[in-house]
Amino acid sequence: MVDSENKIKILPNNIANKIAAGEVVQRPASVLKELLENSIDAEANNIEVFIKAAGKTLIQVVDDGYGMTESDALESFKRHATSKIFSINDLEEIRTFGFRGEALSSITSVAKVEIKTSQKNSNLGTHLFIEESDNVIIEKGNYPIGTSISVKNLFYNTPGRRKFLKTNSTELKHITDTFKRIALSYPAISFKFWNNDDLTFNFVSASMEERVKQVVDENILNGLIEVEENTEYLSIKGYVAKPTYMRKSKGEQFLFINKRFVVSKIINHAVFTAYDHLLDKGEYPFFILFIDLDPKMVDINVHPAKMEIKFDDERSIYNFVKAIIRKSIGQYDLVPNISFNDDSEISTSLRQENSDYIPKGDFNDRPFSKSNFNQKREKQGIYKEEEIDLLFSTINPNMRNEVTNRNSNHPFEENVYQHSSNITEESGEKSSTSFLIALHNKYILSPIRSGLMVIDQHVAHERILYDKAINSFDADMPFSQQLLFTEEIKLDPADYELLKTINPYLVKLGFEIKFKSKNVIVILGVPPDVKSGSEAETLKGIISEYRINEEENHLEERDNLAKSFSCKTAIKAGDKLREQEMRALVDHLFATSMPYVCPHGRPIIIKIPLTEFDKRFGRT
Repeated sequence: MVDSENKIKILPNNIANKIAAGEVVQRPASVLKELLENSIDAEANNIEVFIKAAGKTLIQVVDDGYGMTESDALESFKRHATSKIFSINDLEEIRTFGFRGEALSSITSVAKVEIKTSQKNSNLGTHLFIEESDNVIIEKGNYPIGTSISVKNLFYNTPGRRKFLKTNSTELKHITDTFKRIALSYPAISFKFWNNDDLTFNFVSASMEERVKQVVDENILNGLIEVEENTEYLSIKGYVAKPTYMRKSKGEQFLFINKRFVVSKIINHAVFTAYDHLLDKGEYPFFILFIDLDPKMVDINVHPAKMEIKFDDERSIYNFVKAIIRKSIGQYDLVPNISFNDDSEISTSLRQENSDYIPKGDFNDRPFSKSNFNQKREKQGIYKEEEIDLLFSTINPNMRNEVTNRNSNHPFEENVYQHSSNITEESGEKSSTSFLIALHNKYILSPIRSGLMVIDQHVAHERILYDKAINSFDADMPFSQQLLFTEEIKLDPADYELLKTINPYLVKLGFEIKFKSKNVIVILGVPPDVKSGSEAETLKGIISEYRINEEENHLEERDNLAKSFSCKTAIKAGDKLREQEMRALVDHLFATSMPYVCPHGRPIIIKIPLTEFDKRFGRT
């Protein structure tokens, strides 16, 4: 017997809104993004943000924009209510943030919302309390011109969603990242950020240059190259990192299309490619880029969150961005310049004059050809003399000068001091001259009986420090080098909370940190391995690396901190080592639990057999 009862039903609005909210309201930061964008669309000059319990308890945005009438306020939280588009053609001319009419509707379906709004010529403003679309309380009153929206108890009626929220530290990090991105794109607007009643950020109205310093770092511009190019097709403006200012994080790339922060693999790849082989493995260039183009050339309506985009002509955009970034870096005298043919169309006007690119820090050993016959340059070192001074002080001073006698097992035929000597196979005699060679202050070369051993000095030191950190956790006998002058640092609230969480492990490593109010810490002591003068930079680097490992690799606290500490404290490629220091490094490496790979899995040692040299020189 066939069941004649209809199985397809229309979902009630309250259920449909909760389902739709999943695309727009993914976490507290999503709410903040939508509210800030509404304030900007309302032409606000001053915007204040109030956060409590990482947005789980309260997210409030107050602006001095043009406000809403009572009727508009009531309509604003209904699904598909918008003041931005009225026909299908309007979708091709969108320059505002909101237009889908889904944000407030989605928010009110998963939180308790309170709105206070008033317009310039109104005698009274409107006060709404919203718990569901069918439960609205309206009051009238005297309120400042503009709009204040408070979102309370996010996901209170969808506990399944609430339990998937991360720790307060993680959620607060997403919130502050969202706040900073929007503040970057609108420097003329003043932004304030209050976290648990503390004023954390106060970005006054400023130029773009000043806003970058406010949001990122006071000295950030010293490590950046300015980018600017204007054409009828599109305009690009902003900053990219100098090759000496690379980052290990993918999260420090800021791209804005028509002032909207977006994520674009196309643009990211174009920028990375523009650096060519100036980037080492695992390095990413910091950049802040603003691209303006006709809205018809880009589709921002790919996803309700409006973070993903599609370009009408991806190839031309890609080539344009790559060429402009190469041109800008070329002016820093690290790569050849690029010329433009103004008579050509954009898609074909960007041509590369030279196919040979200059290796980082080396301008002399390029191939001799017609294209570079008159382009030989004097050698220009990346590091200044004062930057090289005491670089090796990151290694424990006790390790620098000691000659160890431990019987460690080496992966080759000889002991480390034997294979650093000249050995002639015919006589088996050893010369009195023992040596190690530094290659470009990056690799350590040593002759061995079977050929040549090559060691990456950075990852070798990483392995040493990683094992040392693990041993420190187990021994629980920390040794701290007290600072002559303590260092006070103001952190992001998210970083402050994270630091408090991992502090027990930091103490075991030798850090001594005092936590003060308003996200301020004081560094009193550090492990002996931390280079003098770099205490604050190293600690911030550890926090950043820890967060990356936590979110991308899901490492447990102990292993994560050991890896973060070793990565940020180890000597770097380019650090100049004396032969005695290289010997100490090699000896300590072979005393570790795993001298062949670094804590992240990269190889530390390679061996080139003597037979390979014989083959290359035609001796076989």
